Amino acid sequence: MSIRHVVSWKIAADDPAVRAEHAAEVARRLNALDGVVPQIESIWAGANDAYPDANWDVTLVADFASIEALEQYQVHPAHEEVVAYVRSVVSGRVAVDVEL
Repeated sequence: MSIRHVVSWKIAADDPAVRAEHAAEVARRLNALDGVVPQIESIWAGANDAYPDANWDVTLVADFASIEALEQYQVHPAHEEVVAYVRSVVSGRVAVDVEL
């Protein structure tokens, strides 16, 4: 059983340029976890490109071998460092974890 972890965030900044900059930085930091956190089987993060008033600003899609691997990822120091930045620039978060 594999788990796909999908998360989207709304960036807190009102200014569109700042919002885009923060979204790109969130995606960059998340993608940089590839090869650093051993539990990650695959990871992709990207900033929204269309309909900024309706869509969420950045999304993560990551695959893990199990719920346990996802939980280990969540407490990995490199991930926790990214989480600290993400929390400093977002106003909302939605997530879903699905079995593949």
